[in-house]
Amino acid sequence: MAESSWSPSSWKSKPAAQAVNYPDQQHLANVLAKLHTLPPLVTPSEIERLRFQLGAVQRNEAFLLHAGDCAESFDACTQQNISAKIGLILSFSLILIWGGRLPVVRIGRIAGQYAKPRSSGTEKIGDREVPSFRGDNVNGLDPDDRKPDPERLLSAYFHSTATLNYVRGLLTSGFASLHHPRDWSLSHVRSPALRREFETITEGLSDALDFSRTIGVDSGREGVSFERGGGRGVVGEVDFYTSHEGLMLDYEQALTREFDSKGAFPSPGSSQAPQGKAFYNTSAHFLWVGDRTRQLDGAHVEYFRGIRNPIGIKVGPTLGNEDLIQLLETVNPDKESGRVTLITRYGAGKIDNHLAGHIRAVRDADHPVIWVCDPMHGNTLTSSSGLKTRNFGTIISELTSCLKIHASCGSRLGGVSLEFTGELNDEGFSVTECLGGSMGLSEEQLGLRYQSFCDPRLNFEQSLDVAFLISNHFKEERLGSKGENDIYTALGGKK
Repeated sequence: MAESSWSPSSWKSKPAAQAVNYPDQQHLANVLAKLHTLPPLVTPSEIERLRFQLGAVQRNEAFLLHAGDCAESFDACTQQNISAKIGLILSFSLILIWGGRLPVVRIGRIAGQYAKPRSSGTEKIGDREVPSFRGDNVNGLDPDDRKPDPERLLSAYFHSTATLNYVRGLLTSGFASLHHPRDWSLSHVRSPALRREFETITEGLSDALDFSRTIGVDSGREGVSFERGGGRGVVGEVDFYTSHEGLMLDYEQALTREFDSKGAFPSPGSSQAPQGKAFYNTSAHFLWVGDRTRQLDGAHVEYFRGIRNPIGIKVGPTLGNEDLIQLLETVNPDKESGRVTLITRYGAGKIDNHLAGHIRAVRDADHPVIWVCDPMHGNTLTSSSGLKTRNFGTIISELTSCLKIHASCGSRLGGVSLEFTGELNDEGFSVTECLGGSMGLSEEQLGLRYQSFCDPRLNFEQSLDVAFLISNHFKEERLGSKGENDIYTALGGKK
């Protein structure tokens, strides 16, 4: 439990990294007061359900997929874009389930991921030096629109509401049904190997569902103990959770609400369900503290230690073993299950020097955590044309190293955190932001459909490449043999 001295505003007594300087503080106060009166975006019962399911991930009974945009934009809040993102997450998780035979907990970087941490307060655009773009909830991408505007916090709330409303509508109207996964679209995937692999899964799934119907199995009732949704059917509907980096603490505080435990949905048989009242951040189910804001004496750690939500901590090469344990002691002193997810992001060239030590330190301190690999953020580079990009081979290198190091330490990778998108342009083509993959995207092709205003994202096809790599790894682990259809080998990789 958080110390009694904690309150949703106690972070203000600590230094806040990545703080935004609003010229009109009274305007900011008025906006925050309005946000505090608006309805929650998510409920305590949903947050408790996620904690329960993350406990299963921690026990190696499920796998965590954390994926979506590096930073959302207000303009990308459209029916087509949201459907494409959810379709990709569903396709990715289906591949994982098929190979690993484990449930997948799906957390999207969506419906609130509007903030953008920056290493500098200014940036050069042409021959101009202007304030850095901090995300749509702070200022505008246009160089002439860089003044922080509190009204953008309200816009972020309402765009999050619209996104979440449409996601919920999709998932309760049959969009996630396993009876027609082809509707999630492979029409723009050029790789014959990917098409063949995915069609093998969908054909096998179709046969299995037909067999289940023939023998009278009520597939709509299977798996309820994991999904915890009463009559919810796992074939037709799935649990889906939202997340964002808890960067803008004024915004997070305004959407932090105190609920009595009777208003929550405690985990069955859990002795760690909240007793009495607890504070929930109702802007998202899951929030994480970033590599730039996880200072032990900082405002973000102070805020995160008091909320009931499950939280993530980005772990990079600059985080020492002792500091990592102190962080865990601060945000999870009672060592509660499902509370903390460690998202490692070292870079392919540095993971060998740091991950094993972090694993051993956490194990020796007996802290319950979920280990998730983020192979994206440590592997960003600049192309000869000046575009930020990532090389698919380097992403895979960090991911495969992560799997091997966990195995050698007697640990297990519990999930993956990816920046990807299913977005298509008007002609039905994927974005071109990361190099390589089965489509063989070259540096000369980056500018064809480079749409990100933040970090480069894997497109639909590259994302499925990653899904099959992970799926085949767990399939081989489960069967104790090498699979014949190794998509990574087909891509020219090495085990």
